[in-house]
Amino acid sequence: MTTIDRLDRWKSQGVISAEQHVLLRALARHDRISVFVELNALLYIGVLSIAGGIIWTFRDYVVNLGDAVIFSILALLVALPLYYCFTRGAQYDNGEVESPSLIFDYVLYFGCLMFSATLGFAETRFAIFNSWSTHLLIASIAFGLLAYRFDNRFVLSLAISTLAGYLGLKIDAFDVADTAFLRFTALAFGSALIGLGVWLHRQQVKAHFLDTYVHIGGNVIMMATISGVMEPRVGPLYLGALLALSALAIYAGIRFRRFAFVAYGTLYGYAGITMQLLEFIGGPILSFWYFIITGVMVVTALTLVARTFGRDE
Repeated sequence: MTTIDRLDRWKSQGVISAEQHVLLRALARHDRISVFVELNALLYIGVLSIAGGIIWTFRDYVVNLGDAVIFSILALLVALPLYYCFTRGAQYDNGEVESPSLIFDYVLYFGCLMFSATLGFAETRFAIFNSWSTHLLIASIAFGLLAYRFDNRFVLSLAISTLAGYLGLKIDAFDVADTAFLRFTALAFGSALIGLGVWLHRQQVKAHFLDTYVHIGGNVIMMATISGVMEPRVGPLYLGALLALSALAIYAGIRFRRFAFVAYGTLYGYAGITMQLLEFIGGPILSFWYFIITGVMVVTALTLVARTFGRDE
């Protein structure tokens, strides 16, 4: 019996899904398969690395050129990508717009990164914004406008994360700031993101951006909630809220066939329960076996759900 025959039998017996059968059959036959997602991720990482390398080079080796020269070079590195995008990009449309070329999205992303670097340099050297966070707000607005103008969800994610930075929503901030106020800000921010995404979806303004808003907003809300699980007196309330949100995420993920939300709900819920239980589990041996047993259970459950309900996103 050949490998292809075994795959056909496994499919008929329900051992593997139709999607898995297609992929495994293509691998067994040495057919060509798509690696678009992997290449896309690597290219974005490459653009980020190039931008980071340029910033590092300016910081350590080109400082002697003078502020005017450095600012001019940075401005040029912003102007050229944006000129390319505005001259090659398609007209704006409320619907989904396909990129005009393979490199278009990466040129736009590079231009956004260099724009942020230019604002950061201007604030560092000239303090023109009177506040370090102001340049984050300006960058976030610019990224959001560019994301909608050129239909780029990655730049939209950059805009949202930059706005979160402007609001002070950073992991390390919970150690030094007023955690109650910061947690409230995060909950309000995440809820506002989801609300804005739903409203724009109903208005048919880049309706396909809804996933981006919900993914980021949902994670912000759950991170804010789980940060309160270990708080004295109110920890159990936050745990209850977290479990309710986790259940909602799992239900919505199964209902709308979005496996990522099933994973979010499972992992955040597991983390919250674990944070509470570790206070009552004594000794490293019990903790070790707890993580081994429950970790295997969580991974197994997610694997089964992925086979039954999951799909590529």
